[in-house]
Amino acid sequence: QVQLVESGGGLVQVWGSLRLSCAASGNVFSVNRMGWYRQAPGKQRELVAAISTGGTTNYADFVKGRFTISRDNAKNTVYLAMNSLKPEDTNVYYCGADWASFRSWGQGTHVTVSS
Repeated sequence: QVQLVESGGGLVQVWGSLRLSCAASGNVFSVNRMGWYRQAPGKQRELVAAISTGGTTNYADFVKGRFTISRDNAKNTVYLAMNSLKPEDTNVYYCGADWASFRSWGQGTHVTVSS
């Protein structure tokens, strides 16, 4: 099993920045990819950014050039640096960890960008 704890969400103005953190625990050696997802009410959960064990990153088009995903292996933690925030970035963001054939989820953290 892999457990995830998120932090860093909050309220920010347009063009502002936030950094989300996701700390993994449990069978962390089995994790092959970690990512950040977003889900608005009534919408599908969608990938925002992901990073593999080898360090390969993947970004949704709507965040390219603004968000950066990174990881600290010593802390078993993945980060999402969110810059140049827009009102449309307002959402609930979830951390996900892929291990074996499973995906573990964090509790979700709210990000609100005011215009």
